[in-house]
Amino acid sequence: MTVDLLYDWLNETIPFLSGNDLLLLFAILIPALMLFLVIAVNAIVLVYAERKVSAFMQDRVGPMGQGVGLHAGKWGMLQTIADALKLISKEDIIPKLADRKLFIMAPFIIFVGAFIAVIALPFGESLIVADMNIGIFYILAVSSFGVIGLILAGWSSNNKWSLYGGMRSAAQIISYEIPAGLSLVTVIMLTGTLSMQGIIQYQSGGIFDWIVFSSPFSFIAFIIYFIAGIAETNRTPFDIPEAESELVGGFHTEYSGMRWSFFFLSEYANMLVVNGVAVTAFLGGWQSPISGYFNTAGWGIFWFISKILVLVFVMMWVRWTFPRLRVDQLMDICWKYLLPIALMNIFGVGLWTLIFG
Repeated sequence: MTVDLLYDWLNETIPFLSGNDLLLLFAILIPALMLFLVIAVNAIVLVYAERKVSAFMQDRVGPMGQGVGLHAGKWGMLQTIADALKLISKEDIIPKLADRKLFIMAPFIIFVGAFIAVIALPFGESLIVADMNIGIFYILAVSSFGVIGLILAGWSSNNKWSLYGGMRSAAQIISYEIPAGLSLVTVIMLTGTLSMQGIIQYQSGGIFDWIVFSSPFSFIAFIIYFIAGIAETNRTPFDIPEAESELVGGFHTEYSGMRWSFFFLSEYANMLVVNGVAVTAFLGGWQSPISGYFNTAGWGIFWFISKILVLVFVMMWVRWTFPRLRVDQLMDICWKYLLPIALMNIFGVGLWTLIFG
């Protein structure tokens, strides 16, 4: 009944749209809304998890029951929701000398880059928005879209720290995409497909059929991809675009309120995408680690999300363990170490496949 009422309201409100056009509109808007909710919940859960993980690693308790004039729920579980409401209600400040149009557009462009990448992630055997035959290539292509927003955010703020942060971030992401892409080439060589679901099907059978364990070179490819993934999400020890001790806040120094929160929605959405690709390409995707057991549709979603959460925990562990790199060290790791190793690794996988089949 509700859908029929909404359909009639849209038909009256937008009379020039035909019935087929309205159905197409529904087909676009409903999955888009569901994906936005997934990204929003993902950010809320991971921000809370990050606070707790960092607290325990530093021998603290993290957010607990009582906030300032507010009860934040048991173990502080509502703290992140309270922070989100606070950001929504804060004043949206645009610097007087900023390029207003570009300043407004930048956070949304960054978010769209992460948003359109999520649609190709296979959360289950049939739970995927767009099952493309070039899924992994599509994600690698659209993940670069956010770089435009980072440069715009740094440039439009008319702030030298923002400009430095934007340039650093663009250089870093573009650099580390190369070893990440080369690592995924090894997966494509083994599976013979660019389809995300096809790659997962190749790994069916159990934990020892996962690509990460198929050869020593595959394991090295996974490590290279994971390191490059940390760098692409601008997380410590690769967080020089936002280095507070050097650049105040980097490319989002001049942002506040809801626009500021979109940068963090995008960061945690990118973590979801990077780790989702790692799980799909190397860790069996939604496949159960036990051959023949727990492989139903419901279990598939559980395995996929559980594997992502494990990798996210490792990212958080790395963040609170290693110090921030210098700019020259960050570029040296990419161009002098990860890139040559990734190139040699491709030849290694080819030889291993040729010899051992």
